[in-house]
Amino acid sequence: MDVGKEFFRIQGDLYSLSRVKFMRLAYLIGYGLEMERSPANSASLSMLPWPKPAVWPLVPPDASTYVLEKEKMILQSSPRAKHFNIERKPLPLEPSFLLREANRRRASLSVGNSSELFDGRWNLTDGPALEGHSQFSPTGKVHVSLMSRTYSGPANSEGSPLSFDRPMRLSEIHVAAEHALKRTISDPDFLKSLSSLPDFEKKYMELTKGAADNYHQSWWKRHGVVFDGEIGAICFKHGNYDFAAKSYEKVCALYAGEGWQDLLAEVLPNLAECQKILNDQAGYLSSCVRLLSLDSSLFSIKERKAFQEEVVRLAHGEMKHPVPLDVSSLLTFSGNPGSPLEVCDGDPGSLSVTVWSGFPDDIELESLSLTLMATFSTDEGVKDIKSSVTPVLKPGRNLIMLELPPQRPGSYVLGVLTGQIGQLRLRSHSFSKGGSPDSDDFMSYEKPTRPVLKVHKPRALVDIAAASSSALLINEVQWVGLIVSPINYSLKGAILHIDTGPGLMIEESLKIEMEPYKKATYDMVNCSGLNVVKHDESEICERLLLENGQLSFPDWAGDVATTLWLPVRAIDKILARGTSAVNPSRHSVVDGMRMIALKLQFGIFHNQIFERTIAVHFTEPFHVSTHVVDKCNDGTLLLQVLIYSQVKASLKLYDAWLDLQPGFVHVGKGDGRPTSSFFPFVVSPSSRAAIVFVICLGNIFSSDETEDVKEDSILNIEYGIFGDRTIGAHIPMNIKPGGKAGLFFKSTLALQRPVLDPFLAVGFLTFTSDCLRVGQLFDMKWRIERLKDLKEIPSSLSKDDEVLYEIEANPDNWMIAGRKRGHVFLAAAQGSRAVITVSCLPLVSGYVHPPQLGLPSVGESNISCNPAGPHLVCVLPPILSSSFCVPA
Repeated sequence: MDVGKEFFRIQGDLYSLSRVKFMRLAYLIGYGLEMERSPANSASLSMLPWPKPAVWPLVPPDASTYVLEKEKMILQSSPRAKHFNIERKPLPLEPSFLLREANRRRASLSVGNSSELFDGRWNLTDGPALEGHSQFSPTGKVHVSLMSRTYSGPANSEGSPLSFDRPMRLSEIHVAAEHALKRTISDPDFLKSLSSLPDFEKKYMELTKGAADNYHQSWWKRHGVVFDGEIGAICFKHGNYDFAAKSYEKVCALYAGEGWQDLLAEVLPNLAECQKILNDQAGYLSSCVRLLSLDSSLFSIKERKAFQEEVVRLAHGEMKHPVPLDVSSLLTFSGNPGSPLEVCDGDPGSLSVTVWSGFPDDIELESLSLTLMATFSTDEGVKDIKSSVTPVLKPGRNLIMLELPPQRPGSYVLGVLTGQIGQLRLRSHSFSKGGSPDSDDFMSYEKPTRPVLKVHKPRALVDIAAASSSALLINEVQWVGLIVSPINYSLKGAILHIDTGPGLMIEESLKIEMEPYKKATYDMVNCSGLNVVKHDESEICERLLLENGQLSFPDWAGDVATTLWLPVRAIDKILARGTSAVNPSRHSVVDGMRMIALKLQFGIFHNQIFERTIAVHFTEPFHVSTHVVDKCNDGTLLLQVLIYSQVKASLKLYDAWLDLQPGFVHVGKGDGRPTSSFFPFVVSPSSRAAIVFVICLGNIFSSDETEDVKEDSILNIEYGIFGDRTIGAHIPMNIKPGGKAGLFFKSTLALQRPVLDPFLAVGFLTFTSDCLRVGQLFDMKWRIERLKDLKEIPSSLSKDDEVLYEIEANPDNWMIAGRKRGHVFLAAAQGSRAVITVSCLPLVSGYVHPPQLGLPSVGESNISCNPAGPHLVCVLPPILSSSFCVPA
């Protein structure tokens, strides 16, 4: 493959060299003006010198007709005008003048001051110079001193070496060179290619295609692209604009990719002209923008303004649909030097942006907008900010002010600049300024962008907090205080949305009270019966109505801190359960928590929103604990009931009595009240009191077996409460102040009878195997023994001789192979026994809790465990097995 590419490279060089020599011959016989003055042609011809014979050939004697034809061809031919009326200067690599070279060859053996005669400062031609160049004289006039000079010898004679002839005209040089070539070239096909302009162009195209095809197959593909451009020039001359445009696009891409702007300035106008003829509006606009983006020294101000006029003309005239166009090379922008603009969330602002315009003249945009990109989150996307006025960009530096809408908190950088001119949509990317901030230089592509905007998190405009952190009474209507404090912001016309969570409800029959926070003291007498009551000039207590969960603030509460009192009721249907030394567990604080969701809308347009969820703690007024003080010789028990206050309020106990469960009876009056006569008495906040009951064991059987048997004892307390709603628990709103408060508290107490008193005894039998292993099945056994005859047990506790059992086990540690729930037969006679066997399979090794046996149909106080099972058992890992081994 490498050898083949090298072969095509050498063959391409041969074609290229043949083409250059053929072009030189074309210049000799007068066809040079018909060729494209491209950078490639000029460079190739400059590297090949003119023929240097000892004496330049003279015009044949009978060639006057041919001289006139050549003269006419030279006079009529003119270089093709560039698009946009571009006036191109001769390229630095243009071939030297044929006229000067030929006359120097003729004068090399002449006498006289030939160096003075043929100096380049004088115009010795009587026709146009080669390739459209200006005459040797800057003015193009013939000097009289030269024209009046007398020359020796005829013009068409061979002449003597000592003779001096007049200079040859360009047409005579072409005729003399063509006559000499016809005598030199013997190949008829080659002579035919030089006989006429069409035959010449045919041969010229053949050599150019041969060079291009061979270079494309070699590794000098860029040479092939350049020759494609030369082929495109010929196609453009003959009207094949489609092929010419494709060829020019390849050449322009090559020159642009290599950064050869001088060469691109030669070819790009040709591409633009093709696109204009083909009505390729998008391509034509792109070419015009690329011409404007080139170095300004390559074109004159007039030419660059012509490019801009074409862009504006198309944008406002011929385009039917909007065309997007990237003008990153013409419009660049950045933020102003210094610290970025800093605003708060929700606040608008004015962002100053510097825009550099590469257009040669003022350009008016119908709209101009920038995008802001958030640096803190890629999911945030971009925010458009638009200019409120129609901007007119002047060449160089422009300062644009953009109205900044409220943005989210964070840091922002400039993203993309977009504008519109008629149906043309401009788009440019942002780059950082490379030079000094005050210079008009375009921005550098190297430095990273910096933030132009920093939006701070919003400051607090309002705060809502609970008026009291201590617990309120549960199941009673209580005031929940909310302190609403504006922070240098008016809450006039604010709307508060209130949403209570599960287990909490607002008493809609009662109105919400609002009062100044500093004067927030509860006074039921002053606030009752009136909508607005003024205790003095500075104190207000206003009653508001809650509609659809919304509350509107009055005008006086806009700038002062206020306290809202909400009448709420926390509902809990579970009775409080007392504790004892045997069962010391207490309820969690979380059980009494209730949530209130608040949403405050304020501001002129209610656009400011403050949301907060407030937790409110509710509890029972007492916590009850039991303790057996003494067991007397006569079998009576002194039961001490300890009452702990759980609220920050004074609790006044009016009465208390204890409803005992079956198996216990009161001693004495039997009404269930304590022996003390200190009622009523007051329990201070966070203190405790004790009540002593005298009880004894009684008959657990009821004469009426249909009567429900109580499993637990119930303590009943009638009490009143005296507190302040600003501190915590207080008198419920549905109770009028003064007099005896009819509040009742109930708590369940589980009293345990002696061991021999229960109905059933449950014992755990030892394991049949010595050890327990993972994956090995074993039996767990429990023995149930009846302690009392079935006839002595009420039918409400046991209706038949079957006992319901249930096995509880952690499924992650155990797999039960038998039934987890079922019935076991137990004879009615006292002392009868039954064994419950369950097959179990350990799943994990270590010390784990074994399965436990439960009797759901029998109360805990009627069961004696002796014991019911071990607390932990040791399970060994499984025995190693070859089935688990992996071969090496």
